[in-house]
Amino acid sequence: MNRAFWKEAVVYQIYPRSFQDSNGDGIGDLRGIISRLDYLQKLGVDVVWLSPVYKSPNDDNGYDISDYQDIMDEFGTLADWEELLAGMHERGIKLMMDLVINHSSDEHAWFVESRSSKDNPYRDYYIWRPGGPNGELPNNWSSIFSGPAWEYDEKTDEYYLHLFSRKQPDLNWENPKLREELYKMMAFWLDKGVDGLRMDVINMISKVEGLPSVTHEGLAPGDLAGGGEYYMNGPRVHEFLQEMNREVLSKYDVMTVGETPGASVEDAILYTDEDRKELQMVFQFEHMDVDAGPTGKWEVTPWNLTKLRDILHKWQVGLAERGWNSLYLNNHDQPRMVSRFGNDGKYRVLSAKMLATLLHTLKGTPYIYQGEEIGMTNVKFPALEDYKDIEILNMYREKVTEGGADHDVILNAIHVKGRDNARTPMQWNAGENAGFTTGTPWLKVNPNYTDINTEQALADPDSVFYYYQQLIALRKKHLIMVYGDYELLLPENEYVYAYSRTLKNEKWLVLLNFSDVPQEVELPEELAAVNGVIVGNYGGEQPAEERGTLRPYEAVVYSLKS
Repeated sequence: MNRAFWKEAVVYQIYPRSFQDSNGDGIGDLRGIISRLDYLQKLGVDVVWLSPVYKSPNDDNGYDISDYQDIMDEFGTLADWEELLAGMHERGIKLMMDLVINHSSDEHAWFVESRSSKDNPYRDYYIWRPGGPNGELPNNWSSIFSGPAWEYDEKTDEYYLHLFSRKQPDLNWENPKLREELYKMMAFWLDKGVDGLRMDVINMISKVEGLPSVTHEGLAPGDLAGGGEYYMNGPRVHEFLQEMNREVLSKYDVMTVGETPGASVEDAILYTDEDRKELQMVFQFEHMDVDAGPTGKWEVTPWNLTKLRDILHKWQVGLAERGWNSLYLNNHDQPRMVSRFGNDGKYRVLSAKMLATLLHTLKGTPYIYQGEEIGMTNVKFPALEDYKDIEILNMYREKVTEGGADHDVILNAIHVKGRDNARTPMQWNAGENAGFTTGTPWLKVNPNYTDINTEQALADPDSVFYYYQQLIALRKKHLIMVYGDYELLLPENEYVYAYSRTLKNEKWLVLLNFSDVPQEVELPEELAAVNGVIVGNYGGEQPAEERGTLRPYEAVVYSLKS
């Protein structure tokens, strides 16, 4: 058993813009976070992952960085950030910063120089290509945020690559000087005391040489296609990460997690096998596509437990011996988990606790997204104007305004899958604007804040908050939750996810009912010898004769007799 802090930790993600506003401008900020540190300490989390707080024109809410070594004016100052770090460290909480190095903002000084002339020393910091003889794009890749992945720049009569927004030009990792600059910047933050780095779309930094167009049957000239096969998990990505580890990460006691869309179990092993010296964990997205249709996430498709369990099981088994799992069901880019995988109506509290039990009893490091710990839900804004996310607005323009799709169908998809579901302000109390701001919030508050808020949760001993607190405390007490072997049980059951965790002579049984009706569970005899309940979302012990029936959305963890 190779023990490590990052395996035993529980991480809490803060999306600063939506967490707590301290000055009434409607935008969350660093001083707002400082004012809530005692709340995080009470919850018991070990690490805070802070979404980007660097200087940015905010085309993509801070993921478009114009200065990597300064703080966004709306969020505060470097002195505020230093006070935040000190406040976390005083409370025994580590800080993980977001590292966005696949692309920068087009307002970054490097890009301003790069676009000024073809022979500028910074030209090669980005990916420039001439168009075709008749003005065709350099290739047919589409941007992840809709439209082509290329933007024409009149001044030098060339196109630059942007896998995301046109204001997020991709950095050219083939250039060793650029890599050196990025490593210096990483050291700047690590020298200030940062404890961890979450690396945004880090598996996209290496593109296939020549940037070839996508070719497949049925693709007409001028059609755009994804292109992911040419920039996800690219040819030099492992070489670059090993170099980063050698030049920077190995010199610090630092926790790392890489965001890796499109990564398979085999890819994840390469990224996270400790002997390879790249990353400690990755965020994979296979389970986040469980309700996506053939055309992608906006084609809302029903999911079922069998499909979700198969994916989670595959990753549990796949990374059991080498590598490590990150455990999450929502973040700033995903809808709220209780609305997506639970029941945000009658069984909101029970299903939120059931999903929390899943995340904290699988093998891996759990990530909590702000508001998850009080069971915050998706929002259904009736008007498109209420949404702010660039991905939503670009998609709507492409599908409805330009493509003629049905407004109601697309608005429903936004209600179900839109990123703004996760970005509505944190619900602190039942007062004006949920206690988030005294001004006008940058994004409207979810109207259900009068019923769902931290003040109410902290006053109710049976709340989702205290259940999370209990799970986090159990993880600190029982190494089996971190290092125990995972084994799937009842693989044919369509509504119950059952598994065991085993460490030496200790064995736990986890039973999770993903439905709103009671479920009968038949367990092998050796799993029926129950020692007692470790934790359960209905509270208390069930009579032995009722143990075979799980109530709606019930979660229960038993200690078994060895």
